Formats: sequence, C-alpha cells, structure tokens
Amino acid sequence: MDGTAVVLLHDAATDWVARYTEAAGAARPTLDIARADDASVTTAAALVLTRTPTAVRYLLAPWIAQAGTRDLLRPAEATRPFTAADGVTPPLTVPAAQGPCTSWPVLSLRSSAQIVERHAFLVTDLGEPSPAHLTYTPPPGSGAPSRQPREAVGRSALDSWARSACLLADLRGDGVRAVNDWVYARQTLPDRAGTAAWVCTRADTWRGPGSVRVQFQPPAAGRPRPGTVVAERQSTAACSRFGQHVVAATRWRSPRGPWYALAAGSRHIVRIRLSGGVSAEVRGPVAAVRAAPGAPVRVTGYQSDGTSLAPLG
Repeated sequence: MDGTAVVLLHDAATDWVARYTEAAGAARPTLDIARADDASVTTAAALVLTRTPTAVRYLLAPWIAQAGTRDLLRPAEATRPFTAADGVTPPLTVPAAQGPCTSWPVLSLRSSAQIVERHAFLVTDLGEPSPAHLTYTPPPGSGAPSRQPREAVGRSALDSWARSACLLADLRGDGVRAVNDWVYARQTLPDRAGTAAWVCTRADTWRGPGSVRVQFQPPAAGRPRPGTVVAERQSTAACSRFGQHVVAATRWRSPRGPWYALAAGSRHIVRIRLSGGVSAEVRGPVAAVRAAPGAPVRVTGYQSDGTSLAPLG
C-alpha cells in the first residue's frame, strides 16, 4: 500500500490489534500495538493502514455500507462521499498537528442495515491505529429523563462539535476510544446578552480512565467559535454515567461592561450558593451574580436531597 508493506494482526485472546509496516527506503520497520477489547460497531469500524503527516488510509470494517468525510468546523456543509475499494479508503486528510485549528476532518460512516438499521456515526483520527468515536448528549429537556449520548450526526450535534472540535488536538496519542460532547446546561445571560451553553467534553480511553474539559460557550454570531475552557480534570468519572452531576463556574463580562460570576449545574442541581466576594443563593441549576473581577467567589451546588457539589476545576 503506497510503497509500504502492511500486516494487520489481531490477538483473539486479548483483543489487541497490531500493525507492522515496512516502508520502502525506511531504515527500519515499525510496529504499533493498541487495545481493542470490547470494540463495537463504531469503535471497530476502521483501522489505519498507512499514515503520512497529512493523510491516512483506513481499512473499513465489512459492515460499513457508506463512507464519506466532513469538516467538523463547517457543520452546514454536506458529507463528501467516497468509494472504498475492497474496504480500503483513498488517502484522507487528517487534522493538522501544528498551526491554527482551521479545519477538523472526520470520517462519516454508515453501517449495513443487516447490522444496525440506518446507523450513521462519526470517527476522527487522533494518531492511533483506530480512530476515536464522537458522540453528543443534548441539553436537558423540561421534565424529561436524563439524556443519553447519541451519534453526532444531527444538526444540533454538529453545531456543538463545531465549537468543541479544536479541543481534540490535545487528545492525540492518549489512547482515546470515544469522546462525548455533553451540553449539560443552557443559561440566559444578564443584560440581554443571549443564551450561553455549558458543555462537558469527555474523552474515554481504551485502558479505562477518562478526562474532561468544561467549556463556557457564549453566543457567537457567524462562524462557530470555540468556547472558553473553565475547568478540566484527569482520571475522573465526571460527565459519564458514573458521574452524572456536575457544576462549573467562570467570570464573564457583559457587553454592557459589568462583570458577573456565572455558575451552572446539571439537571439535578436545584440551587447554587455563591460566597466570598459575593453572597447569594439562587434556585435552579444556573446562577449569575454581579461580582468585581478580583473578588474571590466560592460556588457550591446542591441537589434536591441536600447533597453538596463543588465545581470542577
């Protein structure tokens, strides 16, 4: 393949995969080994055959019926289909490893109806033998049960990922299996400044531990712009089904000039207390209180049973 001898190996006892390559003119062969235990229709959908600094070729799984590419930073653009002869893709552009984040190409795949009917999903290259699966969890609905992660193929999911895509650059080489973008709260901002989203982007690895980053995303006109990362944590269950309750806080300056302390919690947070440089208690999962930029503010969220929750950070 492209002047390189490629051997793919699978160890059925451990569910690990390996890729051995001998490139023409290269001083030595290479061997990449990666976990693939409990891989599914989505996380076993593709394996990297060859890689250059700017492109990869994948071997697609036999159950992939349709394939294409799209740019996460351009959610309104349609998927561009391609043909994978014998399951081998043409060279596909990968996200740039250096420089500004102006594009984030992903694979858009659809499984055969014999496996899962009309199951479309996205995966992206993070420098590993297999790409990472991207999902989306929508904001809580009024009186609705807790939302579950879903495939990131609808317009709301694509709009959310357009503002989170550039965070993926920091996950290269970490053994990431899947990344979920969870819009855990929406907040009406003071001074008629519009509605902001609070988003927890969680990366789960093949080895188990996960990491999270929380973004505050104020309204953005025109091309989607990244939010501000206000909290992050490594090796945590936060923002997963084992850590469904979350609170985060930030400072925000209104377009009219005043500064505010903002806080937002997930759907089971019923009140938020702010203390220190300000003193306020607000019912509900979001709070906005005028606060000087240098004033220390402590934030505590409370669930309906009285359990307190400190902000991520």
